[in-house]
This record gives sequence, C-alpha cells and structure tokens, in this order.
Amino acid sequence: MFVRATVGSVALLLAACAADAPFQRPALPVSDRWDSSERQPFAQQAVHIHWRSFFADPRLQALIELALVNNRDLRIAVARVEEARAQYGIVRADRLPTIGVLGAGSFSRTPADLSGVGGAVDGSRYDLSLTSVSFELDFWGRIAGLTDAAKSTYLASAEAQRAFQLSLVADIASAYFTLLQLDQVADLAKSTLGLRSQSLVLVDKGRELGGAYDFDVQLAKGMVESARATLDSVQYQRQVAVNRLNYLVGTTPTELPLGRRLDAQGLDAQLDAGLPGEVLVMRPDVMAAEQRLHAAHANIDAARAAFLPKVLLTTGIGVASQGLAGLFSGGAWSFQPTIAIPLFDGGRLSSALNVAEVRKHIAVADYEKTIQLAFREVADLLAARESLARQVVAAAASEGTQKRRLEITQARYQGGLSSFMEVLESEREWVASQQLTAQVRRAQLESAAQLYKALGGGITAEESARLRANEQKVSANGVQK
Repeated sequence: MFVRATVGSVALLLAACAADAPFQRPALPVSDRWDSSERQPFAQQAVHIHWRSFFADPRLQALIELALVNNRDLRIAVARVEEARAQYGIVRADRLPTIGVLGAGSFSRTPADLSGVGGAVDGSRYDLSLTSVSFELDFWGRIAGLTDAAKSTYLASAEAQRAFQLSLVADIASAYFTLLQLDQVADLAKSTLGLRSQSLVLVDKGRELGGAYDFDVQLAKGMVESARATLDSVQYQRQVAVNRLNYLVGTTPTELPLGRRLDAQGLDAQLDAGLPGEVLVMRPDVMAAEQRLHAAHANIDAARAAFLPKVLLTTGIGVASQGLAGLFSGGAWSFQPTIAIPLFDGGRLSSALNVAEVRKHIAVADYEKTIQLAFREVADLLAARESLARQVVAAAASEGTQKRRLEITQARYQGGLSSFMEVLESEREWVASQQLTAQVRRAQLESAAQLYKALGGGITAEESARLRANEQKVSANGVQK
C-alpha cells in the first residue's frame, strides 16, 4: 500500500509538472502604426485582392501561371509540404494501436531414443492470431504533444510554400517590368541611332555645300557610334532580363498573349496598409514562423510527459491447433500490460527537456525577427510608394520640358542661332529624360508588386492546394496538361 501510494503521489506530482501553460502568441515587437502611411478612402487590403485582379496584364498573367507549375524551387517547396504531411501521418499513427494478422506453423520430429515412447514422434502446430503490438496508453499527452508538433510543422511548411508562391509572383512581375523598361529603352536607342544617322547625312551634305565644318561631321560620327554602342548594351541587358524571366518561369514561354506597355500596367490603385497588428500576422511567412513556435511548444509538452510512467498494452487473440482441419476449434488469447517508470537515465530526459525549451526560445526569437523584418519591409515600401509617385510626376514634367527644349534648339539651329553641338546636347538630354521616366515607372511598378507581396498578397490556401494537386498530376504523367 505504501509503495502504491508513493508511486501514485509521484505520478500526480509529475503530471502537475508536465502541464505547460497554454500557448500564447508573443506580443508584436514593433510599433502599432506605420511611420509613413495615409489611409486611402477607396484602398483595398492586399489579402483580399487575387493576383489576377492586381496584375491585369494578360501576358504577365500567363507568365505567372506557367511559373506556378514549372518553377523548380516551387516544386521543391511543394514536395516539402508533402513530406511534412506524410511525417505528420506517421506520428499521428502512434495514437492508434497497430493491428495485424499473424499466421504461423511449426513442424518437428523427435527421434526414438529421445522420445521416451520407443519410436519417433512427429509434431505440428498451426496458429492464426489477431495481434496488437505495444500500444501505449497516452495518459500524459506525450504522443499527443508529438502529434501536435508534427501537425504544426506540416502547417508551417504549407505556409512557407504560400510565402514562396507569393514571392515568386512578385519576382516575376518585377522581372517582367524590367523587361518592358528595357524594351522601351531599346526602342529609344534605335530611334536615337536613326536620328543621329540622319543628322550625320545632313551635316555631311552641309559640309559639301560649305554650311558645316569638318568638326561638326566628326562630332556627328562620334554620336552615331555612341548611339550604336548604347543600343548594343541595351540589347545585351534585355537578353539577360529575358534569361532571368525564363529561369523564374521554369520554361521558355511560347505563344503568349499580347501584353501592355510599361505606362499602361494599371497598378496605380492604392493598397490599404492597415495596422501592423492586423496585416503582419496574416503574412504567410509570419504564419509559418508562428506554426514553428506552436511545434516547439508542443515538443516541450512531449518532453515533460516523457518523465511520467508509460503504460504499454500487448494483446493477441486467435486460434491454434495441431492440424489445419481443427484450426478454428481451439481459441487462444494473450494480454500483457506493461508499465515503465523512468528512475535513472543519466540525465537523458532532463537534457531532452532542456533542448525542447531552448528550441522554443529560438522559435520565439525567430518569430519576433520575422515580424520585425516584415514591418521593415512594409515600412520601406510604403515610403518608396510615396516617393516614387512624386518622382514619376517630376520625371514626366522633365521629359516634356526637354522635348520642348529640343524643338526650340532645332528651330534656332535652322535659323543659324544655335550650333549643331547644342542640338545634339538637347537631343541627348531629351533621350535621357525619356529613359529616366521609364526607369522611374519601372521602379514604381516593381515597388507596387513588392508591396502587394509584403502586405500578404492574394495567394489563398485553396489555390495552394489546387496547385499542389496540379503539380502531382504533372509529376505522375510526366507532361503538363
């Protein structure tokens, strides 16, 4: 009685120690508002805008669709989700008994000099049983804790996949906008080369007629070669941009629909930044970090429950006989409960608990770091949005001014009031202003795409599941359908 009472008291004490506090999300280690953000009356939250609605360019939509199926990094992320789900299934299976059918037969012969009956003895035995092998009664929640940890790990991998999908969408949009900018710059370089080639012809004729000097001709030739070098450089940059876009897509796109120009992308709609406490916790990367924190918390519960007694059940029920004909005439069963109480393990369980607690501290720091990085990303992009909006207006105004200046300089040159060098300088300034406008517009579009990602985007869990199913079909069939 004393021993039973002592064991019972120790078990109750350990059970009380094993109960961990309920999980609580850590407080956000950031400000409760953005430094630079004004609420727009008709703005929408990014999580409520699907990427097809946000990116209206048909060509860009087709590229994103291809990437969501063919991008290799995304395939790795999808496979990791499936791996985590399978691992969760393995751990969850420990909560159920393992049942199997076992059939066995044994045959023996005892020689006459050993049988004791004066002759050889033949023996046989047939067994057929339904067995449950070492099923643990989870009184203290050890297996439940491990199951919860595996489930949270699976959910974290699923959120990480969503985060990667959203980043992939934004990266493809950025690469596409860069390509559009380079296309526009290439058109400007071609136009500039054509204009300067025409100017060279006119200046050369003017020298023959005595209206221009050799200096003007050499200057015009130099500007032609400079324009040709610029065009070659832009074409090289464009090919690099095409290669990067193809890498992100995961294939070489063909038969794409027509796209829009850089200045007709339609990303001017304002995104509602909301409040940090509302927006940041909805980002998939933050949700993944929170699920990892859940897993670390559950592992602590499992590590504490390992100090408590384990109750294992081994059972079997079946039939046995000496011959097959009478196999089902004789029943047999066994029941073997076992209790294991840890007394001394050299500190193994204590060390395991310490490891679980330290990993939870790491998970908390990782969660808080993810929140801080997300806050910084959104704050930077909000500031960029306001600055780039002003830069686009200024660049467009500068382009108009430089165009008017070129027209005036050309008129003065025809009237003999300006030199040919002034015309070339005005032309160069006008081309540079056009390039700057394209660059600023590209930066504005890229910033809008990255802000859409930073605010949570529109990659839903349902779409992630659909894409995983599509990926499984592609892997099974070996071709894309």
